[in-house]
Amino acid sequence: MSLPELTAQLIDFRDQRNWAQFHSLRNLIVSLNLEAAELLELTQWKNDAEVAALPASAATREALRDECADVLLYLLLIAERAGIDLEEAARAKLLKRSEKRRGGG
Repeated sequence: MSLPELTAQLIDFRDQRNWAQFHSLRNLIVSLNLEAAELLELTQWKNDAEVAALPASAATREALRDECADVLLYLLLIAERAGIDLEEAARAKLLKRSEKRRGGG
């Protein structure tokens, strides 16, 4: 499924529940950060080796998967609300990084 298809499915899910009224750009950005913090929490008080081993356990791999999905879904909602094409934005950002590296930055 492409990002536009996933976004359309997500918007349909949101609209069926009349949640758009709660999805201001500010609220979505706050929610994205809360979900990112939940992803970060999975690594709290762990060293690099322990974090690297997280995907080896089915339970922690599922928790990582769920939190990554939450972050992605909020990012899609933010992009939709702001009129940002994430695929194009990612390509443009990679190009900027590439040009910066070539320029010595």
